[in-house]
Amino acid sequence: AAAGLSYVGAYVINTYKSYDNFLQDKYALLPAVIIICVAVVMFVIGLIGCCATFRESRVGLGLFLAIILVIFIAEVSAFVLGFVYREKVKTDVQGTMRSVFEKYDGKNPESTVVDYLQEQLHCCGVKNYSDWTTTQWFNSTGNNSVPRSCCQQEAKNCTGHLDQPQEL
Repeated sequence: AAAGLSYVGAYVINTYKSYDNFLQDKYALLPAVIIICVAVVMFVIGLIGCCATFRESRVGLGLFLAIILVIFIAEVSAFVLGFVYREKVKTDVQGTMRSVFEKYDGKNPESTVVDYLQEQLHCCGVKNYSDWTTTQWFNSTGNNSVPRSCCQQEAKNCTGHLDQPQEL
């Protein structure tokens, strides 16, 4: 379990590099760091449990039980906090995404990240393609279209024009 959690934490940190423009908050990596820390603690606790069992130590097994109970309480607390603050996280991420979309010009690094995100997640805009109509890029191009990264992969002749929403 500790190895699996370590892999998940490392994968999240590695994936963060692709989306760091959207997650400008310095605490965005905190869950991944916590996962890795939990993996290390689980490894140590597992060793304590194995050694206590091997030696048939009542004190060691009691310590193991106490640690497991503390971990269970921490997991329940983390679940409750995640449930309570889910809307705040959603609002913060949407606000950051909107600010990155405002900087879109098709050439800068933020534009590359926006295109990558839309292609990988098969989406367009923060909520939908109409979000592009309020951006500076949309108004400056004047061609009534969204970036080509909004096009569906199956649509071969997609130009991003808003008069063809079925291709977006």
